[in-house]
Amino acid sequence: MRLSSTDVYAFQALAFLGTRPPFAITRSEAISHATGVARPYLVRVLATLVASGLVESKKGAGGGYMLARPADQINLRDVMRAIDGPIAPLSCVSLKWHEPCPEEGRCHARSSVYLRLRDVMLEALSHATVADLARDLEAGVDYRHCLDHLLSPN
Repeated sequence: MRLSSTDVYAFQALAFLGTRPPFAITRSEAISHATGVARPYLVRVLATLVASGLVESKKGAGGGYMLARPADQINLRDVMRAIDGPIAPLSCVSLKWHEPCPEEGRCHARSSVYLRLRDVMLEALSHATVADLARDLEAGVDYRHCLDHLLSPN
């Protein structure tokens, strides 16, 4: 699993929304200003989070965005799935997007590596929540620095 800039932008937006009072509608301009994420890109990220049921939106005057559930009830596993799709390293070990492989029954790498990777990633992401991201933001942690540390494929 590799984080993308879209993942970091989603974390930034969710962290900001997680600091807002429950049911407070926040305009995309305010989220963009607070996170430094360009508004056109931010709106696309938020649309993905809305489509996945993690964020709610209200259109029109007084419209904006809010978390669909309390911040401590939105885990990063669901966020990552919304943004990136499968968390599993391969579809043959995916829980939600499984595609069988003819070698499943005898593949040592699948049983000793790929399944374990999937389980460890799901476990770690399941225990981290938007409330954790919000605590980081409130403590002054700036996820924009993460963008400088993203790994790129060679």
